[in-house]
Amino acid sequence: MTEHEKMLAGYLIYDPFAEGMPEEREKAHRLCKLYNDTFDTETEKRNEILDELMPNRGKNVYLQGPIYFDFGINISMGDNSYANFNFTVLDEGRVNIGKSVFIGPNVVMATAIHPLCYEDRNSFFNSKTGAVTNLEYTAPITVKDNCWIAASVTICGGVTIGEGCVIGAGSVVTKDIPPHSLAVGNPCRVIRKITDADKLASHPELYAK
Repeated sequence: MTEHEKMLAGYLIYDPFAEGMPEEREKAHRLCKLYNDTFDTETEKRNEILDELMPNRGKNVYLQGPIYFDFGINISMGDNSYANFNFTVLDEGRVNIGKSVFIGPNVVMATAIHPLCYEDRNSFFNSKTGAVTNLEYTAPITVKDNCWIAASVTICGGVTIGEGCVIGAGSVVTKDIPPHSLAVGNPCRVIRKITDADKLASHPELYAK
């Protein structure tokens, strides 16, 4: 099994500086910079960049920018999904975002996991490759259809957020969230289910008369 395969498999220690991975990250960072330097109206140019950076996306995906991805190619995003300013994804592991997902500003999705003990975490010289490296592993992130991830949310590796959830601003999501939940906090906890009582039709007072 190659180091790259270990990285994408998840939950396996791998060398993040092996087999061209630094060059892949550098390419993604360059493409992010090019995207971030475009204007909102440069749709064709933006799509050309995303075709190379993040090809696994559906129709009508809109990334406001700036964006910051480590690989880009390990992110999939469904039709009609949107991300606001400063969308940051450490996609060493796979990141699967469903359809019609709204992502607020300053959201971070981080699949890379470093060891807790500094003896395991610190950089070292790898005599096999002749390079300084460190060890890490990944865990995938899944955000299912019709979710709203509010501003400044951090989603950690290994988390699945069920369909139709709302994650409150500033939350740190460390565990799975069941479908149709309103969840907030650090660590993020389910407050209650989202029901028909939350539909706009149930709140006529919100409409101007």
